[in-house]
Amino acid sequence: MKRLLVISLLVLWVSTVAFAQNPRYMVFEFIKVESNQTFDYLESKDFLSKIYQQIASNGDIVGWEFWSLQKGSNNEDFHYVTITYFDDPVKMMNGVSLEKLIQVGKQSFQEMDESKISAKIKQSLSFRDLAMISYMVEIARSEDDVKMVPGMLASFDLMKAVEGRFEEYEEAEKEIFLPLHEKKIDDGFMESWSLLRTAFPSGSEAKLTHMTLNIYSDYMQFFNSLEYEQTPSEKEQEAIEKGYSSRDQKWIYLATLESVVRR
Repeated sequence: MKRLLVISLLVLWVSTVAFAQNPRYMVFEFIKVESNQTFDYLESKDFLSKIYQQIASNGDIVGWEFWSLQKGSNNEDFHYVTITYFDDPVKMMNGVSLEKLIQVGKQSFQEMDESKISAKIKQSLSFRDLAMISYMVEIARSEDDVKMVPGMLASFDLMKAVEGRFEEYEEAEKEIFLPLHEKKIDDGFMESWSLLRTAFPSGSEAKLTHMTLNIYSDYMQFFNSLEYEQTPSEKEQEAIEKGYSSRDQKWIYLATLESVVRR
């Protein structure tokens, strides 16, 4: 019964997504690692990357990324972020289980004994504290041909739409801010931009309802983008201010891409 309810909610949720061309379904895992386990965790990350590459090659996921967060006062609870990409919401909700990791690990490391693979995967996961997980769907994105490579930067802007102004906020992002970001991309000050909507958790107590994902090639482009100026008309400025008022920008996390996997 519970599973049927979840599937029904997903069907309703997907039916409301206006972004129809191949929407991406993404699981964000915000991770905390104790300082005395950082080296071991980063070492295990390379082991897991090979397994996720095989999972992608098998068609179970579209991709996987590992990001390290810039240290600062606004991200004391999180140190790393992983993003797993799926091509449908059911796969997203099922996720990548421990059993799947072990099963595919045998494909990736055929020279290793199964018990050693299992132990190494479990140990890798034990180094981390999964502080927050968000299930999201991409509902708008810029027209670009960006290819994700290690060393790129991302700004994860976590938003919470004002209660009663959910649709107004999304319309503002699509109709007002997306064109501004695409102009910035065309002028070489950004690589990509996308708007994501959360699936779970939901409700008035949820920490976020949306996220914008801003991609930059490197720090030089990121800092240049901060100096980039556009001069909107008076009418556009009014729309921008109204758009800002429809959401609360909860947190901004700057991150560096360390590993990337694609199908």
